[in-house]
Amino acid sequence: MSVSPATLPPVLLHSEAELARAALATPLLSRAVRLARWAGPDTRVRAGGELVDAQLPAAAAELGLAADAIDGADAAAYASEAWRVAVDTGLIDVTDAEEEGAEGTVTQGEDLALLSAGSPQDVLGIWLGALDTVYSDATVPDMENLLDVLEENGEVDFEELGWDPQAEADFLDGVLGNLYLLTVGDAAGGDEPVPLPALAASMIVPDDMGEPTDDILEQVSDAMMKLDDQFRIFEPLGLVEYQPVDEALMADIDEEGPEPAPVDDEDVSRYGMVRLTPLGLYGVRARMLEAGVDAPAVGDLADKGADVLLDGTSGFPQHAAQAEIERWLARHEPLAAARELLVAARGGDEGAPLRRLRCQQALSLVGDEAEPALRDVLDDPELGGLARVWLTEHGAVDVPAPSEELIFWLTIDTLAAQLAVEGNSDELQGLVEGLAQQHSGFFATAWRVEHPATADVLEAMGRLHPDKKVAKEARKAAFKARSQQGL
Repeated sequence: MSVSPATLPPVLLHSEAELARAALATPLLSRAVRLARWAGPDTRVRAGGELVDAQLPAAAAELGLAADAIDGADAAAYASEAWRVAVDTGLIDVTDAEEEGAEGTVTQGEDLALLSAGSPQDVLGIWLGALDTVYSDATVPDMENLLDVLEENGEVDFEELGWDPQAEADFLDGVLGNLYLLTVGDAAGGDEPVPLPALAASMIVPDDMGEPTDDILEQVSDAMMKLDDQFRIFEPLGLVEYQPVDEALMADIDEEGPEPAPVDDEDVSRYGMVRLTPLGLYGVRARMLEAGVDAPAVGDLADKGADVLLDGTSGFPQHAAQAEIERWLARHEPLAAARELLVAARGGDEGAPLRRLRCQQALSLVGDEAEPALRDVLDDPELGGLARVWLTEHGAVDVPAPSEELIFWLTIDTLAAQLAVEGNSDELQGLVEGLAQQHSGFFATAWRVEHPATADVLEAMGRLHPDKKVAKEARKAAFKARSQQGL
C-alpha cells in the first residue's frame, strides 16, 4: 500500500477493547461465527473447503436468511461468503479429502474459542484476517463477466476482461489511503462522510489539471461505479459506513442519451457518501504498517522521553498533539514531567522554537505542583520567558518582571514556532499586524535580537503585513539581522 505523504498525520484510535467489541458486532464476522458453531462432521464441503450447493440453504437458514424473506441466490451468496471468512480466519478447519473428487471433513477451528475467551488483540487479529478475505473479493472482476468469458473460451483471459490484479489492488489501496488521510487530517475526527465523486476524482484527476476533459470525467464515472461495488462489500465487515449510489441515478447513467444535468450540492449524496469507521481506521492503518508505511497513532510516544515527545509532536495537527501530550503526562508525576519537558525544550536548532511551543502546551496541562521546575529556569535565556508566562497564569507570587531583551527574544521564538506550524496563515497575519501596531519601533529593536530565527521571522513579517510601509520596515530589519549574523 502506498500513500502520500510518506509520514501520515497520527490517528486517534479507539481502545482495543472497543474495537474488538465493534468487530464482533459486524454482520459478516457475526455470520461467520454462527456458521462455525453450526458446522460439524456432517457438514458437506468440497475438496477446496467450500460448502456444497446442497448445504447452502441450511447455512442460510442458520443465519436467518430465509429464502422467502430474501432472494434465494442472495441468501446462498451471503452464506457462502460467511463460510469462506470462517475458513480463512481459522474459525473452521477443513481437512481435504485424500481421494480426488471426494468431500473434505469439517471441525471447529481453534481460533473460534478466542472470540469468547481471548484478548481484544486476538479478536482484532481474526477480524484483520476477515478483512484480507474481503479485500481479495473486492479486487476481483465481476463474476458474471468472468463466467461469460469462461463459458465462451473455456479459460479466463484477464487481458480480455481488462483486469490487472496488481493495478486493481493498487487502486483500492490508493482510495483507502486517501480516505484515511482525509479522516486523520480532519480536526473534527473525520466525522463528515466523503462524496464518492470527490474520492474517485482524487485518484483520477491530476492535481495540476484545470477543467477535466471528457475522457477524465468518464474515468471518474467508471471509478465511482467500481467503488460503489467495493464499498458495498466492505460495509458488512464494518470497514466503512456507506450510503450507496442512488439506484435511479445508476439507471440513468446506464441508459444511452444526453449527459445528466450538473449535480447540485444538495444532490451530491445521491452519488454515494462514505466514511471510515473507527474499526476501519484501525484496519487500514494495520494494512499500511504491514506494507511499511509510516502511519503513527496517538499514544505511540506515551512511553518515550520528553525529547522524543516534543520532536515527535512538532508536525502533528493541534488536536493530535494535545491528545498525545495528555497521554504522555498521564504516565508522569507532574514535577518530574515539567523538569524533563523543560530540559528537552532547550536548543538553538531550527526545530527548537516549535519544541518550546509544544512544551508550553504540555506545561499548560500540568498543575501547580510543577511550580518549582518553572522557578528553576527563570534565569535561563531560552526558557525564562515561558516560565514567567506559566507562573503568572497560575497565580504565582514574586514573579520577576521580564527584561525588554527577554520579551523580544520570546516574541521572535513564538513567531518562529507559529511559522513552523501554520506557514503564511491568516491567523499568523493577524498576529503580525497586531504586534506591529502595539509596539511602535518594534523593528528598530527586533533585528538586534540574538535568536537564530530573527532574520527569518522579520522576513516573514515583511511578507505577511498588508501595509507596504510596515512591510518595508520589516524587510529592512531582516536585512540588518542577516548582516549581523554574517549571513
